[in-house]
Amino acid sequence: MAVEEKSATVTVLKSTEIDMPRNEKLCFQWCRYNYGDGGKQNGHRFIYKKANGNLQPARGQARLPSVEIIHELVEKAKKAGWGYNGSLQEDNT
Repeated sequence: MAVEEKSATVTVLKSTEIDMPRNEKLCFQWCRYNYGDGGKQNGHRFIYKKANGNLQPARGQARLPSVEIIHELVEKAKKAGWGYNGSLQEDNT
């Protein structure tokens, strides 16, 4: 079964982070995905930030060491007012 890949640029709309070992940060972000075909979607992602401030994309995967860290990042986002963004319905705005 062939999977169609869409290339996208990502605009970070909101972000929160926590310190991790090796001077990295784990970020939880609310983003807009801008696809090459003109489509747009909003969504959350987890991504690491290196010590030099550069993001470390890993083909859509970020190792999440514990559920507690996930909860901590989501709670920070909720307290900042954007943790409830999104829905189960397709968002093409």
